[in-house]
Amino acid sequence: MFRFASKATTMATLSVIAATTFVMPAAAQDVQLQIGPDGIRPVVRDRDRDYDRMRDRGCSPGEARAAARDEGLRRPEVVRVTSRSVTVEGMTRRGPDRITFANRRGCPII
Repeated sequence: MFRFASKATTMATLSVIAATTFVMPAAAQDVQLQIGPDGIRPVVRDRDRDYDRMRDRGCSPGEARAAARDEGLRRPEVVRVTSRSVTVEGMTRRGPDRITFANRRGCPII
């Protein structure tokens, strides 16, 4: 009986390894298997749609505030948002200051 249980465990382990190996190439085809509380289900992603969404996104006010805080501005506040720039005002050790970021992905400083 013990031999049967050990062989069954070995076969189960090998089948899991084989299933995992066959799932790997599926990622290149934009198909993923997700394991969750509702079981195993395939997920098909449209990478073109994801890329367009990321490409069109600029510097959001929250990202500009976080970048200004990283640059040393205390209590940053977004005062102006245009199609080309995001302006943030706040306080430094020397007093009030203003930083202007480009309205592009990553919020580069102008």
